[in-house]
Amino acid sequence: MKIGILGSGLAGLSAALHLADRFEVVIFEKNDSPGGCMSSLTYNNTYILETLYHHCFSGDRNLFSLLEDLDLKSDMIWLKGSTGYYMDGKLHPLTTPLEILRYPCLTFFQKCRLGLFVISSRKINLTPLDKITAKDYLFEKVGEDIYNAFFAPLLTSKFGSMKDDVSAAWLMSRIAIRSDRGTEGERLGYLKGGWHRLIDAMTEKLEKMGAGIRLSTPVVTLVREKEKWLINGEEFDAVISTLPPQITNSLMGNSSDKLPDLMYQGAACLTLGLARDPTNGIYWTNMGDPAPYGAVVTHTNFVPFEWYGEHVVYLASYYKDEPDSGLKDRMIDDFCKRFSIDISEIHHADLYIDRFAGPVYVTGYKDSIPPANIGDNLFIAGMFSPENYPERSMEGSISAGLNAAKLLEENNR
Repeated sequence: MKIGILGSGLAGLSAALHLADRFEVVIFEKNDSPGGCMSSLTYNNTYILETLYHHCFSGDRNLFSLLEDLDLKSDMIWLKGSTGYYMDGKLHPLTTPLEILRYPCLTFFQKCRLGLFVISSRKINLTPLDKITAKDYLFEKVGEDIYNAFFAPLLTSKFGSMKDDVSAAWLMSRIAIRSDRGTEGERLGYLKGGWHRLIDAMTEKLEKMGAGIRLSTPVVTLVREKEKWLINGEEFDAVISTLPPQITNSLMGNSSDKLPDLMYQGAACLTLGLARDPTNGIYWTNMGDPAPYGAVVTHTNFVPFEWYGEHVVYLASYYKDEPDSGLKDRMIDDFCKRFSIDISEIHHADLYIDRFAGPVYVTGYKDSIPPANIGDNLFIAGMFSPENYPERSMEGSISAGLNAAKLLEENNR
């Protein structure tokens, strides 16, 4: 049996690993390197870094199992992720209880109310929250003042004009998964040397298993003909697509309308190599003030600086349709002014753009999630899958890929 897999991200590679010892597997990847959203680049001929920031969480069972299978689990390290909030022209650290108490943009009563709200997120039932907007839920639980002072800027920076449509299920899931913190910050996992080691190990194992990985090979047509699937004219018995549903539909010419046109947003992430730390030891800074980016992620305030020999910073921006023209220059200009960085202190600046970075979990999203088994031996898996709802993660993508592969097996016994 010959299986075609569209996309070499975590979902596609996980599905391929599950199937390649029993079937002929061919992976199609449009880029010149595997990994999808977990692809990496080499900088200064000295280190390899992800194009998008990544970390994992303590409950990522399938991820840890995969790392163990690839002899990488011993290289998993657990680090503290410090946080801050840039508001009213100043960076406020918000990691320790004392720093939170000193935060001047909320009253003491508001901080207590916000703290109790965060604690409650760990035990909340998310199912009914899919029908409620995050804004309405926050108005009810913490009040309009806390919403406007704390949550509204965060939702605006991440979702822009769509902020009022995002569900409370997404919000509370995000809060809950990030509440694994002590007095020194959030507990997050990272792979020693970088996540490229996971992608490299997966592709190396697949090649040893005889799977084909065709890089720089975009899929342009996906046609059902005489109980076969034709991928770019080549026959396959079954297909797993890890592409966004609307892209999969377009490859089929939209003739079957098998998949819903889910709302997606794009991401523009600027990676900077700097001569000094711009955020005073803080790993993750959320932007409360309006800026052409929603977060400043100082990677080398999370993992050891010695791995890179320079300070590494991500500026994360999200957009609905297309990124603004001149976005890279605007991001650099704003960042330099806001964080007092001279342009000469920037060693390199690389902008990564992904038009379909992920679905937007608007209200009612759960009911629109398509099944993994579409029929006619077509299966789907990705950030739109139920395993990634209501908060996408590496764990969710691996789980979605495995589930699609198992369903394919069951369907062809």
